[in-house]
Amino acid sequence: MLKKILNNKPLIGLIIFSIIVSIINPRFLSFMNILNVLRQTSVNSIIAIGMTLVILTAGIDLSVGSILAISGAFCAGMIAFGFNPIISIILALGAGFLFGMFNGLLVSKGKLQPFIVTLVTMTLLRGATLVFTDGKPIPVRNGGIIFDNIGEGYFLNIPIPIYIMVLLFISGYFFLTHTKFGRYIYAIGGNEEATKLSGINTDKVKIMVYGISGLLSALAGIIITSRLWSAQPTAGSGYELDAIAAVVLGGTSLSGGVGRITGTALGAIIIGVLGNALNLLDVSSYYQMMIKALVILAAVLMDRKSK
Repeated sequence: MLKKILNNKPLIGLIIFSIIVSIINPRFLSFMNILNVLRQTSVNSIIAIGMTLVILTAGIDLSVGSILAISGAFCAGMIAFGFNPIISIILALGAGFLFGMFNGLLVSKGKLQPFIVTLVTMTLLRGATLVFTDGKPIPVRNGGIIFDNIGEGYFLNIPIPIYIMVLLFISGYFFLTHTKFGRYIYAIGGNEEATKLSGINTDKVKIMVYGISGLLSALAGIIITSRLWSAQPTAGSGYELDAIAAVVLGGTSLSGGVGRITGTALGAIIIGVLGNALNLLDVSSYYQMMIKALVILAAVLMDRKSK
């Protein structure tokens, strides 16, 4: 067990970094700050779970941030228009799932590169969000107990988004390791042609995988909308990079077929801790962008070196 921990370079790096930051700023390891880190990490984690499934199939999804934004805007818009909040949440989740499936359809049936497909839908949906919101926030009033608490509520003094994150990580772990569909995802990433010849409908699997990614992005959008009490037209901008960084830092190969959901959880925490620590150390947001980019580069280099 100890040997496995010592061989886990991202985990060792996280521990060393946390010790250094806690010495510089003792507030870093306070209970409230840890909760704050987990709460901030929850949105990226939820998106990263879907991204893990996509990358395991040797794909990529650059549209997650735009799906987050437009789903949150749909939900806020429907509530503002007088729809029942629960129905609004369900419809927004459904919209995210359909957007994701559209990506999967173009990738699988259209035989297009995932990078190009999701780059196009990223731009398209970001534009659609700006049109839908007219470039202005959509405030949410009278969202009801479920909507108000999904992003802002607490249970036993722990933010509800943390519970959602943990539940989804557990579900994702069992989904990938204890279901046929999970094994199909690994098989496609390992060798799609061989998987297809074995009788597995690879197109269907990939469409569902992108659909799940869209669904989880929509859920993240609803959580952010609930927390801010409004839908922001620029919400989710750059989130795709954080999600990809979390997945790759967690050991999932960009070539597909290799990776674990537990690794993604660690990667998401590393990204969250890094951002929080830099804020506590009063590092400029401009430098934070540069540091985050270097972390992503390091993650990709580690992925290449492991091959």
